[in-house]
Amino acid sequence: MKFLRNFFAALLALMVFSVGVFFMLSAMVAALESTERVVVSDNSVLTITLDRPLADRDFEDPFSSISFGGGDLNRMGVDDVRAALNHAMTDPKIEGVVLFASSLPGGMALGQELRKAISEFKNSGKFVVAYGDRMTEGGYYISSVADELYISPEGSLEWNGLNVEMSFFKNTFEKLDIEPQIFRVGDFKSAIEPFILEKMSDENRYQVRSYMNSIYNRMVVEVAEDVELSAEELREISDKYTVRTITQAVESGLITDARYFDEFLEIVAAKLGGIDPDEINKVEYDDYNTTYSRYSASRNRIAVIEATGAIMMGKSERGIIGAKTLTREIRKARNNDRIKAIVLRIESPGGDALASDLIWREVIKTKEVKPVIASFGNVAASGGYYIGMGADTIVAQPNTITGSIGIFSVIFNIGDFMANKLGITSDFESTGQYSGMYTALRSLTEEEKAIIQEGVDEGYETFTGKAASGRNMSKEELKKLASGRVWSGSQAKENGLVDILGGLDTSIEIAAIAAGIEDEYTVRFYPEQKTTLEQIMAELSGQARMEYARYKLGDMYPYYEVVKKMEALDGIQARLPFDLVIK
Repeated sequence: MKFLRNFFAALLALMVFSVGVFFMLSAMVAALESTERVVVSDNSVLTITLDRPLADRDFEDPFSSISFGGGDLNRMGVDDVRAALNHAMTDPKIEGVVLFASSLPGGMALGQELRKAISEFKNSGKFVVAYGDRMTEGGYYISSVADELYISPEGSLEWNGLNVEMSFFKNTFEKLDIEPQIFRVGDFKSAIEPFILEKMSDENRYQVRSYMNSIYNRMVVEVAEDVELSAEELREISDKYTVRTITQAVESGLITDARYFDEFLEIVAAKLGGIDPDEINKVEYDDYNTTYSRYSASRNRIAVIEATGAIMMGKSERGIIGAKTLTREIRKARNNDRIKAIVLRIESPGGDALASDLIWREVIKTKEVKPVIASFGNVAASGGYYIGMGADTIVAQPNTITGSIGIFSVIFNIGDFMANKLGITSDFESTGQYSGMYTALRSLTEEEKAIIQEGVDEGYETFTGKAASGRNMSKEELKKLASGRVWSGSQAKENGLVDILGGLDTSIEIAAIAAGIEDEYTVRFYPEQKTTLEQIMAELSGQARMEYARYKLGDMYPYYEVVKKMEALDGIQARLPFDLVIK
């Protein structure tokens, strides 16, 4: 029977893999057959459609319709959009930009970089017009930069402020008979709150309200610069939600007018000299980038090393910064004479404290050889801040979530869960008093808890000491900003945790200046991006493993998923709260 079970499990995994490969190859053939040469004719418009999650650089999966992951490999690169806009500024064939941004499928900081790039294009004298059917707050934040903004007459516009949602699992753990044993330092280290509370603590609510208001105020000020409303008027509309219909949006001045899409195209056609709307030549930004050379032939390089995801030991994979992979990339860039400076692009809520420290060490060693600039994206907090705090210069957007200088540790006691839910009991025998201290099958003794807390305290002193050194502060000054507290980029700049407010483009410019590069240079992203085929094969492999585990465990599979998530918290953690969503 065991042989048959293993045989059919392996067969199932093989079938999942084979079916995926079949459809993938079919899609590949179809994609190659449908490829057409992009032609940019006179009187063209550059179109930007926010229909994919924002990231620093593009990755588009042509097989998204058949990939098991639901096409979540697709990304829209802000750097790629910026490159298209910069080239289009001086391209006589591009008359303007048509923007479709009904929502902001990404964090506020990347949205801020995108908005800035569009604004710079508009300042070149060419037109920018935007359109949407339904528009969220984030979509309006991006679209309001346009000269004219139109929404469908029966559409909707959301302008009612920001909201944070957090999930709490205290009751879940109680139902599962799982005991989270918590060790932390600081009033604001709220990453553990979802395990032990049913709602935010007063300290956490205070910090969330503080950085949310900072982000919101910055957003309002930026929108006010591009619409005929003051920041005070925009706040009043938002606070009281006085604009709830498109008619009210027009009357208030939030948008230019209500138009159907065919009417919008007539407006665009008029800007192109009154041509037939059906003859508008629309070129999407990523297609446009294939029509010219984006890179110089210079031997001088600026390396942008991407650090995206939760920080863990081992190798990097999608959504994970592996210390082994990232330290290797930093060392390779340090030893490459063609690379004159490094920009460490961080998009991370943190993770394993040891892994963060190993990456920090490579940054410290590298800046002795060449400039290292830390560039923070949407979030670079806790361990994400740790890996960048040793850089020569730290750059963040005003809306970046950063800081959270603090650590915690959690050991889950799943002994009752195993016994009561799975019928598995445990017994112990040790050679020493503390031999089984790190078990997850019983509650820790008070002596064991004291030892672990001592380690967490020591880790906090290490974190704050290294942060103070990197920021040229005394440890006492730094600790006033630490204790796990989260800051917006603007607040971090005011407090000295960040040097300069700006995006990736600003970080690259600073790196070039620091390296003394006066002539042209080339920007290269590392690690090198996997091909579409490699991405899909990895996805299919992961899906096969999941299906095998689901088959083997049956009704126990949901419990297995819970345990796997808890395993990710092994050791001391420098990590942000879970499931922090700003809407």
